[in-house]
Parts: sequence; structure tokens; C-alpha cells
Amino acid sequence: MSDLEKNQILAEWLRWQLRQTEIRIRELNTQEEQERHRRERARAERSWKIQPPRAGRPAMLHRGGCTLSAGEHGLIDREEALIAMTEPDIEACNVCRPETGLT
Repeated sequence: MSDLEKNQILAEWLRWQLRQTEIRIRELNTQEEQERHRRERARAERSWKIQPPRAGRPAMLHRGGCTLSAGEHGLIDREEALIAMTEPDIEACNVCRPETGLT
């Protein structure tokens, strides 16, 4: 086998190795993104958020993971949610029932 043939075989093998490495990198990126999403979701489930008043409707307290709350609102902790529940101009969401996590 000539030196040229050996180097061509080596180049092909290296290209194969590179493709395998790129596939693995894509898999790891996907796994990392899924794990980040799971952590964010878990944090939201342990938190609450307040939807500002809109169109004559009062402000509304939601569980952090409630999808009925339009837009992204900052998450608040349990103590802040307890305080919000005592405010007369903040109502609890009828769907996610945020008060159940506060008792």
C-alpha cells in the first residue's frame, strides 16, 4: 500500500470520526437543553406569579407553571404569594388554584 493510499484511508477515517463527534455534540446539546428546561419547569412549579390587572380584570395570582397567565412575569416565593393572597385587589386563578400550595 502506498503512502498516498494510507493517507487517503486515514483522511476518510478522520472524517468519519469527526462526523461521529459532531453527532455526539448535538446529542449532548439536546440533553443539556432538556435538562435546563426541566430545572426551569421544576422551579416554576415551586413558585407563584402575579398577572397584572387587564381590561377591568383584577390582578391574578397563579402557580408558576400555570399557562393561563399571559406573558412572562417574574416568579415569586411562598412568602410573597401569601402576602399577595391577602391583598383585596388580587384574585386567585380558578384553574391552577395557587392557594392549595400555600396552606
